[in-house]
Amino acid sequence: MLETANCRTIFISDIHLGTKGCQAEALLDFLRHYRATHLYLVGDIIDLWALRRRWYWPSAHSTVIQKILRQARNGIRVVYVQGNHDPILGFLHSLLEAEGGGLHFGDIRIVTDCVHETADGRRIWVTHGDQFDVSARYAVWLTRLGDRGYGLLLALNRYHQRLNRLLGIRSRWSLSAFVKHRIKKAVQFISQYEQFLALRCHQAGYDGVVCGHIHHAEIKNLAGVQYFNDGDWVESCTALVEDFDGQMHLVHWGPDGLPVDQRPLLDPQSVALDEEVVA
Repeated sequence: MLETANCRTIFISDIHLGTKGCQAEALLDFLRHYRATHLYLVGDIIDLWALRRRWYWPSAHSTVIQKILRQARNGIRVVYVQGNHDPILGFLHSLLEAEGGGLHFGDIRIVTDCVHETADGRRIWVTHGDQFDVSARYAVWLTRLGDRGYGLLLALNRYHQRLNRLLGIRSRWSLSAFVKHRIKKAVQFISQYEQFLALRCHQAGYDGVVCGHIHHAEIKNLAGVQYFNDGDWVESCTALVEDFDGQMHLVHWGPDGLPVDQRPLLDPQSVALDEEVVA
C-alpha cells in the first residue's frame, strides 16, 4: 500500500460531482494518500448544470463531500473557489459579502478567488478561470451546447474504459481529451486561455496563478508568470501539490490507485506571452 504523502497544499478542481463522468473513487483514493494543511477546491466541484438536467448522485459522491468536510473539521484549511458550474456559490458569497460578512459552509470558506502564499513566499492567485473563457462569459448558450457534446464524448469514453478493464489494459486514455488536443481551434483556445490568465496575473503583481476550468493539467512559465492548471477528475485525474519547500508538482492518479507520475515545478523553457493574443 502507498504510504500517506504529507504535503503543504493540495489544489483540485473540476470534480463535477453529480455527473457520470466524475471519477469519485479515484479522487477518494488520492485523498486517502495525500494529506495537506491547506486544501483548495478550485471550482466546478459540484456540477449544478448537470443536476438541474437530471439527478445523478451515487454514494461515492456523498463520500467525497463527507471526506472533505471531515478534513475541514480536523483542522485542514479548506477553501472553495466557485466555478461556472456551481454559480449559486458566487451569488451567496456576494450577498453575504455585501453585508460585511463572509460565506462559510461548515468549516469551509467559499470565495470567488483568493491568494495563496507558498512556503517560499510567492503570492499565487487562485481562480477557477472561467471568466477568461469568452464563450462561457458572453455566449452561455454556446457553452451549454458544448457541454452536451462533451458529455457525449465522456459517455463514449466510459464504454472504452470498460472494454479496457475487461481486456486487462491499465490506461486512462480519454477520447474527449484526444479530440480536444487534436483540433486546431481547441489547441488555440487553450493557448489563449493560458495567455490571458498569465497577463492578468502579471498586471496584478502576483508571482503565479492556479486555475482549472479547461480540464488540461499544465505547469509552465509564461514570461515570468508561473502558470499552474490542476486539471480535472473527469478525464485525467490530476491534482497540483505543494511540498513543504514551496515547490509545485502535478500528480497524475492512475486507475489502480497509484500515482502515474509527478511533474516538477516548471518546464525548463519559459514561454513568452503572445502580444497579439493578449492585446
